[in-house]
Amino acid sequence: MARRKKEKIRKLNVFLGIIIIILLIAISVGIYVLVNNPELLKKSENNVENAIENISETEPEEVIPEDTVINIVGIGDALCHSQNFKDAYNSETGTYDFSPMFKNVTKYFENATVAVGNLETTLAGKDRGYSGYPTFNSPDELALDLKEMGIDILTTANNHCLDKGYTGLERTLNVLDEYGIAHTGTSRSEEEQNTILMKDLNGIKTAFLCYTYGTNGIPIPTGREYSVNLINKDFIKEQLDKAKEEGAELIVVSMHWGAEYRLKPTSEQEDLAEFLIKNGADIILGNHSHVPEPMEMKTVTLDDGTTREGFVIYSMGNFFSAQTDNYTRDTLILNVEVRKNGQTGEITIDKATYTPVYVYDNGQNATDRYELLDIEQIIKDYESGNSEYSLSMYNLMKSELNKIEEIVGPEIDNTLKEETDEESEELAA
Repeated sequence: MARRKKEKIRKLNVFLGIIIIILLIAISVGIYVLVNNPELLKKSENNVENAIENISETEPEEVIPEDTVINIVGIGDALCHSQNFKDAYNSETGTYDFSPMFKNVTKYFENATVAVGNLETTLAGKDRGYSGYPTFNSPDELALDLKEMGIDILTTANNHCLDKGYTGLERTLNVLDEYGIAHTGTSRSEEEQNTILMKDLNGIKTAFLCYTYGTNGIPIPTGREYSVNLINKDFIKEQLDKAKEEGAELIVVSMHWGAEYRLKPTSEQEDLAEFLIKNGADIILGNHSHVPEPMEMKTVTLDDGTTREGFVIYSMGNFFSAQTDNYTRDTLILNVEVRKNGQTGEITIDKATYTPVYVYDNGQNATDRYELLDIEQIIKDYESGNSEYSLSMYNLMKSELNKIEEIVGPEIDNTLKEETDEESEELAA
């Protein structure tokens, strides 16, 4: 065993000796070559220096932030008359289901970043008795079905918010909280009134505010003046300033204003719209008149001489109701497309489009009496020969479409204006 071990050690020493001799020869040859060819050493040094310079000079590729685009969907007044909730009642279950009324238009909420509507009724509870005009109280299921349709925010400051007193107002907000529906316009405390409703819409910090002209003569309870946001310029400016201080990049204001059944804004509405935009509002969603009113991009001049632009629709009409007067069944689903420039952070309103809708009454003996009809879809289907509707319905839809378009006006596409401006600049250059 000892002899074998010694033999292995001897062979290992011989092998290591050979390796050392080879390394010494290689080093000697390398030194000889470099001494007799100094340009190789210099070239090698230059290559190393160039490599270091290239690494230091190579800048990371600039990443250009993408623009953010959001869609704000708006609807008019959810004005629940007794005919509406009676139509929604299921006598077998003792419950209410408003969803059949919305089935034709639910698809228009699918791509909304946020959807806003006005709840022009109270949810004061069954024990207070469900009622329509003149003092509204609706089943809780109405709020749930509006949420399932796609509504995220309900504004609550309107002339019917105190129809069942303060307790009715308070319970309404409790129900909305229970269903996870955000709200603004009425409050249960001064702290709640002073808390701005903020939403992060795909990275755009957005504030939602709401105000009403009054409460149908019902006095706001003494000591609870905070319960209803009334239209008061000083108060509105305070809240607009607060929203901006809290970092709002976009401000949406819902206004319950104007004159009932009037198809054009009053001078007071126009004055308030200018005031709101001047003080920071970007989008104004109007309601109350029970009929549609125009929409526009409104430019106002600030105190320093610069201008500021905002979007306003003076009224979206009744989203649904049991009213029968002319134009009260004409409504729309608004879609406002807002862009945040990824590089500059500038907020712009790209488009304001709308889907014309008609509140149709199928008759009191119908299983589903009230139905929101997609006017343009019915016209399109009929003209393509693929329609379940009659010629008389087709003619009715064409007539109502003309009414809505004449009142509300053309859709807005500010991207076309931007393209025209760019082309003009290129030609001038």
